[in-house]
Amino acid sequence: MSTGRFGPYGGQFVPETLMAAVTALEEGRKAICPTDAFRDELAFYLTEYAGRETPLTFCRNVSADMGCKVYLKREDLLHSGAHKLNNTLGQGLLARHMGKKRLIAETGAGQHGVATAIAGAVLGLPVEVYMGETDCKRQQLNVFRMELMGAKVIPVSGGTATLKDAVNEAMREWAATSEDSAYILGSVVGPHPYPEMVRDFQTVIGIEARQQIREHEGRLPDEVIACVGGGSNAIGIFHPFLKDDVALTGVEAGGRGKCPGDHGASLGGGTPGVLHGALSYLLQDADGQVLDTYSVAAGLDYPAVGPEHSMLKDTGRVRYGSVLDDEVLNAFRYLSRKEGIIPALESSHAVAYLLREQDRFDRDDIVIVNLSGRGDKDISREVVHAPF
Repeated sequence: MSTGRFGPYGGQFVPETLMAAVTALEEGRKAICPTDAFRDELAFYLTEYAGRETPLTFCRNVSADMGCKVYLKREDLLHSGAHKLNNTLGQGLLARHMGKKRLIAETGAGQHGVATAIAGAVLGLPVEVYMGETDCKRQQLNVFRMELMGAKVIPVSGGTATLKDAVNEAMREWAATSEDSAYILGSVVGPHPYPEMVRDFQTVIGIEARQQIREHEGRLPDEVIACVGGGSNAIGIFHPFLKDDVALTGVEAGGRGKCPGDHGASLGGGTPGVLHGALSYLLQDADGQVLDTYSVAAGLDYPAVGPEHSMLKDTGRVRYGSVLDDEVLNAFRYLSRKEGIIPALESSHAVAYLLREQDRFDRDDIVIVNLSGRGDKDISREVVHAPF
């Protein structure tokens, strides 16, 4: 049985009312996920339904600008437009095998909510999605998409009305209804087994990228870059490269600056603390109260991070940095114009970091940027607030 720990981080810091649910989930995962029947069924949904494998695209124009070879791992081309579907199909299928009758989820940018709505529709399970009122307004298109596919979207008005508050409400509902409901957590956060389980469903990204870059270049990349909020897309592409001589860089939301409440960089500005059932780096004040966060990207607007990222920061295996909103919007426009690919604002953080660091790459260096989602959801808002 896994301990659910990544060094000192992780664990199961949950009330007694939730212990039975997380224990049942862990027992179900251990019994069901390794079976051939489950693995074959998940493989069917990932390939025949979701469209894996996703391409690894060589970007000629960006490469010419950066002075190195730049590839994009195209999770934006997965059905739903983001990497989230890898996880929701896995968790949704596990829930059905466990006899659950309903799926509960939280969402920030709406991508996980849409992916859960898709999984519920194709697996025949009703879905309820908790979403902060602030995020409902700035990601209205994704609200419509969820509702179109039959999900019930429940706005959350408490706190800052963003992702943290949506997670609070989803976990509260799960505690009250866990006997017949499954909580489909969207990132590598929360109590054990979620960080480990979500990571395992997302490592398909890195497994494919590792094989694809060998086919393209005959060797592994020099660096892999991904954005980090909770950290599911980043750990998904990083994990298969952890034992290789490959630099790994996670990019957090620098928002408007370093002042408390102006960013979402928990690894860069946080200290160890407990949120949503796990010990990890957390943006908190001297009394342990969770600080407000801000990011132009709703999916990165979260005060904590997955516990495995906290361990990887402490060991130095992964380098973590941050970029400001202005850099993100510039990267959003840059990739759209340069390659005709519109990245999600979350993914634009990784592109922005590449633009900032371009002078340190040599001509033969190979860099993979994980394009975790597409930016259709962000277009109208950015056209209004950040005109070209």
